[in-house]
Amino acid sequence: MYTTIQKWGNSHAIRLPKGILAAVDLHENDRVTIDADNDKIVIKRLNKGHKTLQERLAGYTGDFKCSEWDTGETRGNEVR
Repeated sequence: MYTTIQKWGNSHAIRLPKGILAAVDLHENDRVTIDADNDKIVIKRLNKGHKTLQERLAGYTGDFKCSEWDTGETRGNEVR
C-alpha cells in the first residue's frame, strides 16, 4: 500500500487507511507512541486503561513481605 506525506499546518502527516488500522485494532483517539528505527517509523499502541493490582504484581519475583510498622509516639490528637 502506498501513501503520500502531506503538509498539515507546520507539520507533515500521513493518512492511515482503515484496513491497516483494523488489522492492528487501532481506533480514533487511541494513544500511540511513534519512534524512528533506522529507516522505519514504528507506531505502537499505548496500554489501554489502568492495570489491576493482580496485573501489576504478576511479574513480581522479590522476597518483600508486607507488615505493619510503628511510626512512634503520638504527637497530637491522633487516635492510636
